[in-house]
Amino acid sequence: MRKILAIGNSFSEDATYYLHQTAKAAGIETKVVNLYIGGCSLERHWSNVESAEAAYQYQINGKITERYVSIQEMLREDTWDDIVTQQVSHDSGWGDSYEPFLGLLVDYLRRQVPKAQIWLHKTWAYDTNSTHEHFMRYHRNQMEMYERLSKCYEHMADKYHLPLIPSADVIQKLRSKEPFLMEAGGRSLCRDGFHMDFLYGRYALACVWVRALFGVPVKQNTYIPHTDLLPEEQADEKVLSVIRMTVDEYFA
Repeated sequence: MRKILAIGNSFSEDATYYLHQTAKAAGIETKVVNLYIGGCSLERHWSNVESAEAAYQYQINGKITERYVSIQEMLREDTWDDIVTQQVSHDSGWGDSYEPFLGLLVDYLRRQVPKAQIWLHKTWAYDTNSTHEHFMRYHRNQMEMYERLSKCYEHMADKYHLPLIPSADVIQKLRSKEPFLMEAGGRSLCRDGFHMDFLYGRYALACVWVRALFGVPVKQNTYIPHTDLLPEEQADEKVLSVIRMTVDEYFA
């Protein structure tokens, strides 16, 4: 069983929502835990390490619980194979926001859990029409945000010798394909201009993580996403196929 711990926020919540189920369909048993604080930055993650505060909502295999935990408690709870962290989305394109917090966090995790692989989750740019209050920092330009965050994540990954989970890159590729061509009237991969769509956006991220973490192609993955958050919407197999093929093409 692969045991995966995400130290994140709502973007890692999106990414881990279908991960357990999608991995299982690929024959991989997992325990997927997301430590959730909405809008949590690397600076706050490090502050939480220093304070040992039980500030994170414990989410397991895509399910929300009422349990609140500290990072220290979670590192002791199990033998983690993979630990994933990320910058808060609105700061992702600003290099000075990562330091010294990422370096401190990576050093701490490597000392506490020396056998775990630490990953950086490269989070995505906002929709072109996003009304997020901080999108103005990128001149409300999706490509500017994508290019800035790419530069930052790639620099930090190289600096600390961390593999990247390339969610931003795959989401950007999907935005150039039907049915996600928004400029042609297509549907958004986001539900509110920045968080992922409950069905296709979150499923796309699960496929990216399965491919990145496990090296397993997803083209033939049989998991069909469904969520109580959208009880009236059924996944379209043609759309799922576009997502799976795009993920595999990216990693080819």
